[in-house]
Amino acid sequence: MAPIASPSQPSALDERGRRLRRSAPAPERGWGGGAVSTATRAQPGQLCRAGSAGAEALASGGAASTERPERPGPLQDETLGVASVPSQWRGVQGIRGETKSCQTASIATAEASAQTRKHADAEVQTKAPEPVSLPSVPQYDGPRLAAFLRRVEAMVTRELNKNWQSHAFDGFEVNWSEQQQTVTCLHTLGYPPAQGRGLHVTGVSWSTTGSVVACAYGRLDDGDWSTLKSFVCAWNLDRRGLNPQQPSAVVEAPSAVMCLAFHPTQPSHVAGGLYNGEVLVWDMSHPEDPLLWRTGLTDDTHTDPVYQVVWLPGPQHGHRFQVLSVATDGKVLLWLAVGAGRLQLSAGFALAVQQLPRSTKLKKPPRGETEVGATAVAFSSFDPSLFVLGTEGGFPLKCSLAAEEPALTRMPSSVPLRAPAQFTFSPHGGPVYSVSCSPFHRNLFLSAGTDGHVHLYSMLQAQPLTSLQLSHKYLFAVRWSPVRPLVFAAASGEGDVQLFDLQKSSQKATVSIKQTQDESPVYCLEFNHQQTQLLAAGDAKGMVKVWQLSSEFTEQGPRETEDLDQLAAEVAT
Repeated sequence: MAPIASPSQPSALDERGRRLRRSAPAPERGWGGGAVSTATRAQPGQLCRAGSAGAEALASGGAASTERPERPGPLQDETLGVASVPSQWRGVQGIRGETKSCQTASIATAEASAQTRKHADAEVQTKAPEPVSLPSVPQYDGPRLAAFLRRVEAMVTRELNKNWQSHAFDGFEVNWSEQQQTVTCLHTLGYPPAQGRGLHVTGVSWSTTGSVVACAYGRLDDGDWSTLKSFVCAWNLDRRGLNPQQPSAVVEAPSAVMCLAFHPTQPSHVAGGLYNGEVLVWDMSHPEDPLLWRTGLTDDTHTDPVYQVVWLPGPQHGHRFQVLSVATDGKVLLWLAVGAGRLQLSAGFALAVQQLPRSTKLKKPPRGETEVGATAVAFSSFDPSLFVLGTEGGFPLKCSLAAEEPALTRMPSSVPLRAPAQFTFSPHGGPVYSVSCSPFHRNLFLSAGTDGHVHLYSMLQAQPLTSLQLSHKYLFAVRWSPVRPLVFAAASGEGDVQLFDLQKSSQKATVSIKQTQDESPVYCLEFNHQQTQLLAAGDAKGMVKVWQLSSEFTEQGPRETEDLDQLAAEVAT
């Protein structure tokens, strides 16, 4: 049995372990910079296979390893110190850390109190009613009173009869409002882009509320204006801070606008007639997309410029309105709004020379000409189907919407065209540019033409009741006053607006207003039916002037209607 080494003597195993530790490689550096030591441990399976021989070899210091001296023998277990690796990332993040804070401003508070300083109580009490003593009625002497009345009866009756027959106070009315003594210009309106293009004001119209005035820009002189872009402008005169050079609404049109008319009940809807024959309806309250309906260029559309448009109630639906248009192609057309923004032809009339009533001697038309060009229209205030047409031939025509006779024309149309003319009046010396029916008499109407005359006609006879020469140039417009039966206004080619009062003079203008200083023509005018003291007129300079009329043109006299009836009756006999 091999001897066991003394614990005090170093064994071969200890010596060999020390040599191995000295010859072992240096410990590797870890990711964190610290040293990493590796301990070698004998596997349990190896110890078991060694058995008793292995135990003896270990005890003898490695005698069993003599068979393979190149391999070291088994090592004993050894516990080494723990290597710590401090985190550098946490240190960096700790350095970068920031501390922030915020604080809202201090809230200010205040306390207040109120207290009445004094109070009072009051009581009322009705007093007991006191008996009212009626004054004694004095006794009168009946016989003496009767005798007095018999004595003065004849004298009182005579004075009353004298007062009844007197005309000292005829026409006298008590008026507590302030009198406007002169005609003054309230506004001078214009649109510089239109004026810069040399456009004329070809039409004016007042809204149904009377607060908005609109004008059409186009050209009335010779030339082809079918592709000339133009404008429709509107000003709200009641708007605070009105800019006369900046309209409240502006609409562009693809052709020169020859006329326009506000809707009778919709304050923002405006119908206009164009030089290329189209009829359009705009909504002025939506200037970014104003177009509501248009006729388009079809076989039904006018082939000549449209010189006037009028709103009329629909035939079956009173709340729906139609647009009537007249043009120099001889057609009078009625348009009804349908879906998809389109105006559809609902009825039509045509003026053929051979169908004109021979009420008066007319000039023969040029050879081959069969249509009569219409230039103006006015409807009766008493008969909605009755209207008067002004024509290029100079003769006014009395017409009816109820006419049934087919028109003798070859003009294409999607609806049958009828012949509306019923009566022909004595002509002017040139084309008729304007007609106006009296709002106070069913048989009277006015016409104005290029001969510078205004004719007053009765529906009952061909010859005019009176003829007034107002200008040596053209007359472009004439309108009856909506409040004075014997007052009308006319626009002249000499730059004047003339106001007539037939009660004062039947031959001379009562007031002549200078619209343009260089005598540029005044092309259109309209009375305001709501604010009856206002009159708008447009001229060739592209300006619209709003005139405030004096009281003599807005206040009706007590016998004025009777005088108008007498004027019509005297001439008609």
